[in-house]
Amino acid sequence: MAWASSTVWWVIVGALVAVELATGTFYLLMLALGAAAAAIAAHSGGGTSAQLVVAAIVGGGAVTAWHLHRLRQPAAPPAEANRDINLDIGTRVQVGAWNADGTARVSHRGAMWSARHSGSGTPQPGNHVIVAVQGSELMLQRAD
Repeated sequence: MAWASSTVWWVIVGALVAVELATGTFYLLMLALGAAAAAIAAHSGGGTSAQLVVAAIVGGGAVTAWHLHRLRQPAAPPAEANRDINLDIGTRVQVGAWNADGTARVSHRGAMWSARHSGSGTPQPGNHVIVAVQGSELMLQRAD
């Protein structure tokens, strides 16, 4: 029993999507688009050479377009200062007094935390914003 070339392309699409789901590599979805375009070309009666050219152009073009799109996006902040990863970033805390070494103890989420001043100038008591979390130490800047 011989498979039609369109069936082979659809199996390739399924395999690429399955591997993408297992690895999280979005580029494999772009290659799956190329394989789907080749399957459509096979359904339209295109020969093997036409199917391969369509797969290469659509898949390669999609990969290139996605790569260029990603290059134009701003870089994500490091994990310690990324609000998408650490929900404490951006939270306001009250600093009663700073130590001479630029550290303080602040109450945050019902517990006392060590904090360090990461802004410019001399740290002053008052409202501050958490800008990063390094280990168990909060990095604070003065809230405006």
